[in-house]
Amino acid sequence: MLMRTDPFREMDRIVQQLSGTSGTWSKPSVMPMDAYREGDEYVIAFDVPGVSTEAIDIDVERNMLTVKAERRPVAKADAMKMELSERPLGVFSRQVVLADTLDTERIQADYDAGVLTLRIPIAERAKPRKISIRGEAGPKQISS
Repeated sequence: MLMRTDPFREMDRIVQQLSGTSGTWSKPSVMPMDAYREGDEYVIAFDVPGVSTEAIDIDVERNMLTVKAERRPVAKADAMKMELSERPLGVFSRQVVLADTLDTERIQADYDAGVLTLRIPIAERAKPRKISIRGEAGPKQISS
């Protein structure tokens, strides 16, 4: 599995913190993730706490997986006065380039305790298989 990275992500985060713009709606922020292989599938877990499932969008186009989530501000009542707002708001996104060996038609998505977990099975065509050889002595099996 190959992941697209942004070499300037950490620099952008530091600039946002220093300038006090980390909670604005200016541009998408990157969401943290873990990725690992478990048996015959890859698992990708994204941190999206405080986001409802309706505000999460998952797209796959060819081998590009895009996950977007939007954390909206708390609905303000007339009597409510915000005293402190440190949680980042706005759109968070992440793109992952998936290997051709993965079956993007069978991706499963679960959301629990602020973690979006995607399970992507390895395609049948990418799994090891036996190939028979025909020759003078008859068919012969070779293990791969």
